[in-house]
Amino acid sequence: MNGSNNPSAVRSKAEITEALFTLMKKSPYCEITVKQIILEARLARKTFYRNFDSKDDVLLSYIRGIFREYFDIVNEARADVLTTIFAFADRHRGLLLLLDKNAMLHVPLQVINETAPQLHSTLFTERNPFVALFEGLDSDYLMALNIGAIWNVIALWIHRGMTDSPEDVRQTLETYLRRAGGALLGAG
Repeated sequence: MNGSNNPSAVRSKAEITEALFTLMKKSPYCEITVKQIILEARLARKTFYRNFDSKDDVLLSYIRGIFREYFDIVNEARADVLTTIFAFADRHRGLLLLLDKNAMLHVPLQVINETAPQLHSTLFTERNPFVALFEGLDSDYLMALNIGAIWNVIALWIHRGMTDSPEDVRQTLETYLRRAGGALLGAG
């Protein structure tokens, strides 16, 4: 993606992204062409390529943006991590359900796996709940564990149509983690 922040470019990027999502509601992602996106957005071809390299670039750019937003929220530690994660996923339910419909839930996982290590070294503040948990340990392994576990839960929730409330899913995980912590500590 090309990184211009001028208002016209920002507006064009948003229109292109919205056009892609509109098309994904009607057709499988693999069948959508750049030409269709351009027609849906009612923009010139050069405008598309001034902002993005491909339709994949459009999707990845949007997902990277929402994960930067997520990391900002977690970094501010406004709520417990599980509540934050499920509220964030619920807020983006339309996109997640659309990605599931297109068998593309691997894309957000790919983005978060790429983004988390980069942001861990530059953006995590002392208020971030993971800073104390990771202290003195290999954070790469711990991020892989956390991301893989929570993403599988989120993917299952999405596959089920996100019909369970975020609070119910969070409560199930929290109860399990308490039990697991007691079982693991009691075993030692």
